[in-house]
Amino acid sequence: MTEVLVVGAGPVGLALAADLRARGVDVEIVDRRDAVGGGTRAIGIHSPALTLLEASGATDGIRSRAVRIGRGEARADGRVVAAIRFDRLRARHPYVAALPQSDTLEVLTALAPPVRRGVDVVALHEDRAGVRAVTAAGGEWRAGAVVVASGWSGRGLVYRPGAIRTRHYRDRYAMADVEAAGGPVARVHLERGGVVESFPLPDGRRRLVAWAGAAEIADADVFLRDAVASRAGIEVEVAGASTFGVRRAVAPALRRGRIVVVGDAAHEVSPIGGQGMNLGLLDALTLAPLLAPWVRTGDDAGLATWERDRLASARHAARLALLNTLLGRAAAPSAHHARTTALRALLRGPGGAAFTRAYAMRFDRAARGT
Repeated sequence: MTEVLVVGAGPVGLALAADLRARGVDVEIVDRRDAVGGGTRAIGIHSPALTLLEASGATDGIRSRAVRIGRGEARADGRVVAAIRFDRLRARHPYVAALPQSDTLEVLTALAPPVRRGVDVVALHEDRAGVRAVTAAGGEWRAGAVVVASGWSGRGLVYRPGAIRTRHYRDRYAMADVEAAGGPVARVHLERGGVVESFPLPDGRRRLVAWAGAAEIADADVFLRDAVASRAGIEVEVAGASTFGVRRAVAPALRRGRIVVVGDAAHEVSPIGGQGMNLGLLDALTLAPLLAPWVRTGDDAGLATWERDRLASARHAARLALLNTLLGRAAAPSAHHARTTALRALLRGPGGAAFTRAYAMRFDRAARGT
């Protein structure tokens, strides 16, 4: 019987498995997918997560591949409303490490135990010996504890239907990674027609995201190309664009006996603003040091505090994500002017530092000491 079974081999599950392995915990990781792929395509890793990833050795690998974003700009009507200075944060890593999710997965996969793929866990049963994980093929895995890190599709392993209230927003976005100039500066264009985000990636590429409203998009490439040109003045060729919607969900609890839930399986927030993957990473990396004493001696000291802190952080991230969504919508001329004026006053005053800290996840409970 393994000490810890991790269900889900996305960034969060792999980060947890790699950390546990580095701590000498007997850990196995399974995933229902036969091959690496899918997922959130998240690109930005913030300072608190980078600090906690040091325990497994992942931070150096991520830093060697990433663009370090030390500065961001909020822009409107062709002008800079305010600068966001990550490089002025009092943090161990005062920047956002931006890299394709495929690179993050490669770094973490090299440090985690080998992933057992094609294992679809459909039920979890706790008994005196630990937890029994039942697979769709009729097999079983036994572990001292199970951590569900399989994204929203794994919620049914732990929560009853309707236990997590999910709000579906009407907003949709188009997204693509393209070749574009711009240097290592992140830009958020808050325009009348809706937000355009432009984030640097390695090798002279950028992640472009544009608000699309509630209507279905017939051709995502054409829509994104035209949206970024008209709203932000960015002329690029777009190929392979995708679309996504926004949901909000925060679980009421993260533990059920010896079963723990982390990441999107427990909470979903809008990817606009880059909170989601980091929230899951912080769930996992603050849980890791508590698991060995729990499964080995039954010492659950710290788990109740961990759960309380992670739920508070998830609620905070959800509120910030909602603000991102509201700010990114199209607006009438008068409303757009009022929004821009208010943001300029806020971000160029004392609120600018707080705004930067919020977007860098410095208010997350896990950021203490990082």
